[in-house]
Amino acid sequence: MTEFDLIYKLINTQSINRKDVLTGIGDDCAILSVPEGYSLAVSMDTLVEGVHFPESVSAFSIGYKSLAVNLSDLASTGAKPAWVTLSLTMPSADERWITEFVKGLFALANKYNVQLVGGDTCSGPLSVTIQAHGFVKKSLLRSGAKPGDLIFISGSIGDASLGLHSYNGKDGIHKYFIDKLNQPEPRVDLGLALAEIATSCIDISDGFISDLGHICEQSRCGAEVKLNDVPVSVDYKKYFNDQPDYTNAISFGDDYELCFTIGSKNIIKISDISKSLNIQLTCVGEITDSNTLKFFDDNHKELNLSNKGFEHF
Repeated sequence: MTEFDLIYKLINTQSINRKDVLTGIGDDCAILSVPEGYSLAVSMDTLVEGVHFPESVSAFSIGYKSLAVNLSDLASTGAKPAWVTLSLTMPSADERWITEFVKGLFALANKYNVQLVGGDTCSGPLSVTIQAHGFVKKSLLRSGAKPGDLIFISGSIGDASLGLHSYNGKDGIHKYFIDKLNQPEPRVDLGLALAEIATSCIDISDGFISDLGHICEQSRCGAEVKLNDVPVSVDYKKYFNDQPDYTNAISFGDDYELCFTIGSKNIIKISDISKSLNIQLTCVGEITDSNTLKFFDDNHKELNLSNKGFEHF
């Protein structure tokens, strides 16, 4: 396939045609219209083979996850996704691989009415860079947490870590864990629902212990977390014979759940959101006026946790 063959395939396999895209793929720049009264939220992530996904992962999953991690960033800001651009670097223009890649990409894009509006292709080691754009009225940030705020986690964390075990030669890994690693579900609807009531928010990509630390740093506060309140799935507990490794769950990352804080007065609203979206929302601790992040066991004994989450370098 030539570069233009690839561009043609990308154009003709997406079904989204948004009215706010004045000029999309085919020109040197996309021309886009932001609705009146909204700000533009922009995020970009790069996924590199051997770093962010194993070599044996399917092209469908790579396409899906490369968009999912970007939509997760928009979700943590309370933004509604609109457009994406794609920079795709690959060793060769393998038509079968590209066909599966765009299927995965557009499976998620179509779900959230996201249109691909431009990008670039290049020859080289496999990597995928996506820039996502969304609309936001009231943005969620990492910097708004206040002492006394309650700390919540959506869904459950830790499953993706077990998915990676299957690529590292571990036996007996359930497909559920592999899917959680390769095809995470961005919490877009939850982010929109939290925009009016959460005081801070972040997506759990580098590990809960690391990402909560970012909230504390940006908000200039501390936090206390009860480790055994951290939500893990039934399958995760079964894998560890009902003695789950919570330290692994909070440090691995790749969960793409949301960690957010709220004032205690909004606890009923959180319950309503949980029911309406059918998403488990678990309170795991509280923001403090200290400058430290502390974890405690069931007897309120402070734990010494050396693992600080995923480091890129």
